[in-house]
Amino acid sequence: MPPDLQTPEPYVISLSPSPSLSPSTFEDPYMDANFFFPSVLVARSGFDLATVAIIAALLLLSVVSLSFIFYLRIKSRRMQHLQNFNSLWTIRLLLVTFAFLWAVNEIIRLPNVRRKYLDPFLTLNQQTNLCKFHVVLSFGFYEPGFLITLLFLVNVSIKKKNPCRMWALLCVCMVCSPMTLIQTILVYFSPLETQLPKFVHGSSILTIDFQGNKTVLCTYPFFSCVVFWVFAIVYALAFLFSCWRVLDFVINKSIRVRINMLAAAVMVALPMQILCLGLSWLWIPEDDAYGWVVLVMFFCITSCMAVGEVILIIKPITDALVAGGDCCRRFPGGFRLSRSVEQRERLDNQEPGQ
Repeated sequence: MPPDLQTPEPYVISLSPSPSLSPSTFEDPYMDANFFFPSVLVARSGFDLATVAIIAALLLLSVVSLSFIFYLRIKSRRMQHLQNFNSLWTIRLLLVTFAFLWAVNEIIRLPNVRRKYLDPFLTLNQQTNLCKFHVVLSFGFYEPGFLITLLFLVNVSIKKKNPCRMWALLCVCMVCSPMTLIQTILVYFSPLETQLPKFVHGSSILTIDFQGNKTVLCTYPFFSCVVFWVFAIVYALAFLFSCWRVLDFVINKSIRVRINMLAAAVMVALPMQILCLGLSWLWIPEDDAYGWVVLVMFFCITSCMAVGEVILIIKPITDALVAGGDCCRRFPGGFRLSRSVEQRERLDNQEPGQ
């Protein structure tokens, strides 16, 4: 990498308009650099536009989910039979909130969005801090918070009693806090910063175009990714175990399909995100390959969040409203698990020969 230029970023890159063009092409002072630089922006804009479209779809789905939650909340105040099903409305609200904030955070991170709406009002140091803040929020709070809330809703479906709402919120926040703390330490107080390669702890790079304009682009630090990988592996094992426990009680074919869809969405999204994060270090943020890798990663994560919102929020609320609500405890998919649990407990306690 080129030597440091006394900037707030650990390393600097210069934009290359095309792999087929050598740097010597631009040594001519009379050559118009504006002829080449827009091609870079157009290519980058294509990836950003596709990413915005994907994330916007998630934002729209989150707004719909919020509408369902508040509508059921209002209906449950007048209908007694819906109150038990709506007892964990705060946890469902937290799930949608994490997805919504993650989507907004990722939109702010996009280079063209930042160039147009944020960078003109921020210094280079402020842009660097914004990238650090993004990493902490994305890897340390929003995405882990969504996944932990998702796991909580699956686990609570086979409990005999729904937990207290405040205890449930406290439980989710306590599980999220270690990830947030670790990511904050790694990003803002990187250990052995001077002894390790710069990509290990760097959360952004400084790009200089052919007109001398400087822009800070956000990247994914190696340390932060490794911590998230460990979290993803542990979470995947816990999620599979929880889904297996739920499937052990479920006798309805439709609810089995929903659980399998939810498990598939999570188990595909997390490995793909890990793979894309690993591949992202092979290119700089302005390369087309980097844009494709990030686009695939966003698509996998947003698909997982969308499936979670549909299966755990929209579909069960719709079922509850259509069925009129049952006083029995329900699985987040909208079907009763109480009957199958009671039958299984009766069979376990039954003596042989009865």
